Amino acid sequence: MKKKLTLISTVLTAILGAFVLLFISESQNIEDETEVQMDSTITEEIVEAKIEFGLNKNDFNIVEGRIKRNEFLANILLPHDIDYITIDAIAKKSKEVFDVRRMLAGKPYKIFKSKDSTEKAEYFVYQPNPIDFVVFDLRDSIHIYKGQKEVEVREEQIAGIINSSLYESLQENNASPALAVEMADIFAWTVDFYRIQKGDWYKAVYEVQYVDGEAIGIGEIKAAAFHHFDQDFYAFHFVQGENKDDYFDEEAQSLRKAFLKSPLKFSRLSSRYTRRRFHPVQKRWKAHLGTDYAAPTGTPIMSTGDGVVTHSSYTRGNGKYVKIKHNSMYTTQYLHMSRRNVKVGQYVKQGDIIGYVGSTGLATGPHVCYRFWKHGSQVDHLREDFPSAEPVLEENKEKFEGVKQEYKRILDGIPLQKELLAAN
Repeated sequence: MKKKLTLISTVLTAILGAFVLLFISESQNIEDETEVQMDSTITEEIVEAKIEFGLNKNDFNIVEGRIKRNEFLANILLPHDIDYITIDAIAKKSKEVFDVRRMLAGKPYKIFKSKDSTEKAEYFVYQPNPIDFVVFDLRDSIHIYKGQKEVEVREEQIAGIINSSLYESLQENNASPALAVEMADIFAWTVDFYRIQKGDWYKAVYEVQYVDGEAIGIGEIKAAAFHHFDQDFYAFHFVQGENKDDYFDEEAQSLRKAFLKSPLKFSRLSSRYTRRRFHPVQKRWKAHLGTDYAAPTGTPIMSTGDGVVTHSSYTRGNGKYVKIKHNSMYTTQYLHMSRRNVKVGQYVKQGDIIGYVGSTGLATGPHVCYRFWKHGSQVDHLREDFPSAEPVLEENKEKFEGVKQEYKRILDGIPLQKELLAAN
């Protein structure tokens, strides 16, 4: 009896052990499956992170390049197993979306090739600029479509002290040269950029556009400050209605005056308005009732205000010139052009290109002589105090005040180089 009980106990123990082993094995299998699922999830996340132009980069071998001079679509695709018949079909169909004949030298492209032994091109992507792209689906049926990359807009700050020019100072700060042009436009009515002095300084809060983590250009300047001739000039961007945005000063007055300070964006003031000047061509003393701005031949000349062209002609002394009547009080004239760009009777707006710098007439070198009439008499435009354009409307002043206070605090908090040096 005792032996029988021992045998039964042994069998039960064996069966129990088998169940335990089976349970452990099943648990291990479940854990293994969980690990596989987790690995699969991680892999999917990695794949998603490599999506470009809506394509999974992990599924292709990719060839990158830039369009060369005199290079056509056939030159690019033939080495990647795309035949002439298909290329001809692409060229014909592309006219509906993007004509391949408009591809420009220097622009980037990518070819997405299959990973099998044929390595045949399946997609061709052309980028005319950092944002836009055109996808050519080269598979069974040709499909061509446009897309855009996501643009990230960041608000950034800059400050600098000018030693020679605003442009050079921005270069030293590794800022876009386009910022110099934008700031020159904003302060064109208050800062004389031809008389910038060493030690003048600027600050700005502005938008920078990024694509794929790289800066591609500047956006809107939110606010700026410029110290010039011991005065601080502030500019605050403010929108007070549909398509009604402008830059305003601390007193809510528009920075746009009735006239631009100069008919050229960048040049050198070579001779000022004076009642007595020795004429370099006629070799005698006489009045010079204008302001000369020296610049290379072909530099665009802008109308300094809105008005109607009354003269677009040539005389022996003036050379090719344009004269514009702005209102019953003001008239301007632009002399020595190499080429005129407007006709008599034409209405022009402030900033419109009316001609190009030259040296026609009595001139020793390329420049524009800018003349200004007030009530029929020639005056020195640099001494005129012009009225502002439309200020912030009364109903918008409270909102403007909030914008101004916020950005003035930011501007005033941006340290200049000399302040940084003093702090160290």
